[in-house]
Amino acid sequence: MRSGIRRIANLLVDCMYPRRCPVCGKIAAPAGRLICPGCAGKLSWIAGPVCKKCGKPVISQQTEYCPDCLRRPGSFEYGIALCRYDDVTRASMAKIKYQGRREYLDFYGAAMAARLGERILAMQPDALVPVPVHPARQRRRGFNQAEILACRLSEGLEEFFGITVPVEPNWLVRTKKTLPQKELSPGERRKNLEQAFVARSLPSGVKSVVLIDDIYTTGSTVQACTKVLKKAGVRSVYAAVACIGGQ
Repeated sequence: MRSGIRRIANLLVDCMYPRRCPVCGKIAAPAGRLICPGCAGKLSWIAGPVCKKCGKPVISQQTEYCPDCLRRPGSFEYGIALCRYDDVTRASMAKIKYQGRREYLDFYGAAMAARLGERILAMQPDALVPVPVHPARQRRRGFNQAEILACRLSEGLEEFFGITVPVEPNWLVRTKKTLPQKELSPGERRKNLEQAFVARSLPSGVKSVVLIDDIYTTGSTVQACTKVLKKAGVRSVYAAVACIGGQ
């Protein structure tokens, strides 16, 4: 019922404000699509082989773990990703963050539900937990892209599978205003994130959560969030991201 109402509402919005393709930036055609058919073919979907830990593409089926996970295995269970973080998705994500194109997240969230939904549900999550941004950064940007992505993913899971997985944006809070991760080395990223997150309003008995973020590179952010959540009593922490780096 709710998914049907949501579809009708989305159609009305599409008529009033035509959606723009997250790749080319033009109005997506035909009407109602979230991405141009030709542009969807420009995305590098993650198909394998991938790192058993983080889900990052690796060079061969014989390679079990990526160099980052070999050097520093994460305490999260494992991660999965939608597509490669390459020139195409880098430009798309930059437009989301720095040009306010939050509507692009509708596509990425729906695509994650369609392509990764079964694997996410197999994690048996009690909730989807978006990686938080610092309140000052969120005020300046106007939104947290990970939270919107998580909400769209949750809607897609309900639409495609009829299963509701709630989004809990308040379970994890960013209390330290860190430097942008993209400007730092792996070691600097880890130090930058020390004591950056705090778990709050987390009920007892939470067994499994899936961290949601837009981009995964070295895994420093997911690792920092995992430590905090497990210290708060969460038994299993997984990760699902829209874009991931790799070889």
